Amino acid sequence: MPTSVFLAGAAKQEITPVKGTLIGGDFVSHYARFIRDPLYAKSLVLKKGKKHCAIIMLDMCILPSDLIEEIKLLVTNSIGIDKEDILLACTHTHGAPDVAGILGGAVDISYRKNLPSLVLKSVQKANENCKPAKIASGKTMVPGHHRCRRYIMKKEHIAHNPVSKNKDTVKTNPFGAQRNILRPTAEVDNEVGFILIRGLDGEWISTVANFASHYAGDWGVDTITADFYGVFAHEMHSNLSATDNFIGMLSYGTGGDVNTWDFSKSSQILKTDFKRANLIGKIIADAISKSLKGLVWEENPLLDMKYKELKIPVRKPSGREVSEAEMILEKNNIDGIKLDAQGLSILYAREQLLLSEYSDFHIASVQIMKIGSQWIGASGAELFSETGLWLKRNLANKKFFTICLANTYDGYVPPSHEMKKGGYETWRARSSFLEDGSEKEIKMGMMRLSKDL
Repeated sequence: MPTSVFLAGAAKQEITPVKGTLIGGDFVSHYARFIRDPLYAKSLVLKKGKKHCAIIMLDMCILPSDLIEEIKLLVTNSIGIDKEDILLACTHTHGAPDVAGILGGAVDISYRKNLPSLVLKSVQKANENCKPAKIASGKTMVPGHHRCRRYIMKKEHIAHNPVSKNKDTVKTNPFGAQRNILRPTAEVDNEVGFILIRGLDGEWISTVANFASHYAGDWGVDTITADFYGVFAHEMHSNLSATDNFIGMLSYGTGGDVNTWDFSKSSQILKTDFKRANLIGKIIADAISKSLKGLVWEENPLLDMKYKELKIPVRKPSGREVSEAEMILEKNNIDGIKLDAQGLSILYAREQLLLSEYSDFHIASVQIMKIGSQWIGASGAELFSETGLWLKRNLANKKFFTICLANTYDGYVPPSHEMKKGGYETWRARSSFLEDGSEKEIKMGMMRLSKDL
């Protein structure tokens, strides 16, 4: 095959755990009792000239940086794709096994041990499936199904900060306090960007879409599920009348401050019927499918990728704060903790002790991919909508979206003015550990990479 031909291949490997596996994504661990739908490692491999790239999407909540590095090394050694040319991200479903153990969670050691080899299988199969292909990219609007989850509250509401012990200006996910809501703090990004890959033989290969919101979560905490990311893949497969070789991927965009619950409508909260997950997955797939007629297909697209690691200071507790945290744990039993103000203070005291063992600097990552006329950014952080919208405005002459929780785990990285307001995403812990000002460094790092391309 001439090296100038654009090649693409996709594949998936099931990574569904057994019942009894530890589930992550909450303040405490839960055990899987039910499996609603399968989880997958999905891979899209792209080749053009000397460039050999992979997009790997896992139905997982988060992956720690060392596990990501382990998986990338396997891929490099097996297939020869450079680490810098691999975009490895999580969908951020909270119905997946725990391989990170942040907050009060615990790592499922057995599952984590087996995961890298399963992910590698999906990349190997995708690489074997590569064939001449073409790409189209586009964007569509999907409003009304996600909302900023950070709220300005009435003065009488006490938004307790378990780390600073002060009152926060905002409350994230104000369960039980809906009557005290004044307004959300920010707008959301309603745009869904996407790419579609099709073989020159007409067979659908893959799609990679991007939605800037957390999961739906309308299911029990003891349930394994890919949430609306899995629904999306099923619906796209059906809408395109694709073969079983088609791999649909929906990525987690800049929605660190966004979820699918509207706290002004109490009827949406704490439902466990999967209706919202099913609806959102279907609506996103249908919106993309309706955009097909206007797409421009590129049979000879440019393919390039740039990657940069950033050394960013860690926001660590002081010696006094460590001593205070030790005293809190000595006086309180953490087993069977209740997630009230007292319980969160105990939980975050533990976080200060564990965070104090971190290095003074963390290696974060930024990445930019150009495939045809589409630009895709990637960050290891959970970035806010504001950051994603800022990047789109400053790359206004380009089709662009950002995939979060990619290549490293950098935790929540709010804009500086949001850090000052407080709220769960800002509470110093292993889930939010970079110094104030890191958001600017990350987005400017992405801008610099875009200029390199």
